[in-house]
Amino acid sequence: MSVLRRTLVLSGVLVLAAAGCGSNSLENNGSGSSPSAPTSGPASVDPALAAALPPKIAAAKKIVVGVDASYPPNESLEGGKTVVGMDVDLFNAVAAKFGVTVDWQPAGFDTIITGVQGGKYDMGISSFTINDKRKQQVNMVSYFSAGTLWVTAKGNPKGVNADDACGKTVAVQKGTTQLEDDLPKRQAKCKTDGKPEIKLVVRDKQDQATADLVAGKADAMLADSPVSLYAVKQTNGALEQLGEIYDAAPYGYVIPKAQADFAKAIAEALKASAADGSYKAALAKWNNESGAISDFAVNP
Repeated sequence: MSVLRRTLVLSGVLVLAAAGCGSNSLENNGSGSSPSAPTSGPASVDPALAAALPPKIAAAKKIVVGVDASYPPNESLEGGKTVVGMDVDLFNAVAAKFGVTVDWQPAGFDTIITGVQGGKYDMGISSFTINDKRKQQVNMVSYFSAGTLWVTAKGNPKGVNADDACGKTVAVQKGTTQLEDDLPKRQAKCKTDGKPEIKLVVRDKQDQATADLVAGKADAMLADSPVSLYAVKQTNGALEQLGEIYDAAPYGYVIPKAQADFAKAIAEALKASAADGSYKAALAKWNNESGAISDFAVNP
């Protein structure tokens, strides 16, 4: 659901956790809001795309986006208030095609889809893996591919085996595919094999889960591959990846179910961004080129 700026191992992660957003205290007061102007460069307004904007967005000349800004390198807070990251740069370039700005509103990850459904946000962009459950709730437009990757302390001192983590303590973010789809299958296998269950440390924000692992409160964590790889690099050798990336799947922009035409227009804007180079440039800035896709689609 994710690409360095700090060099201290433990303090860097804890600062990230402290700065990360997503709490209810920031959702309504606007302190985490980060309006963004269209990016400069090759992007230019496409009249056909602009005509596809929902009336509310066209009138406001901005897209209000719900985002969990605790998932670097995909989305995080800079200076405690500005949302930055791969998703931000990438969608700012897309929004420029429509001639509108983006108002990034920090929110709890598991509240964003509901917020989109209820009209609080025009869209949700927060490293959402596309799956059947989410496609039943909203429209999703594919824009990136990521898998899951486990991480342990350097040297894997607790001897964690991702395929047999029974009895181990594992940190994971609330509302993620890893918590809702991956770990339940592993828990079921532990039970079938007569082994102790995986002890889950479920955190509201990913940077908290990373900090738990660095501090020794968890034996391992699992998250989207860009985020796990970033954590390994960010902690300057304190962490290492465990095994390989698996279950690669596309991320999707979250758009209200009733706005199918807008979703299609977003897919077209992504194609235009890929054609003028701004798509690849945004990924390259965050070392995420490996996740580039070319088949942008609505509800793939």
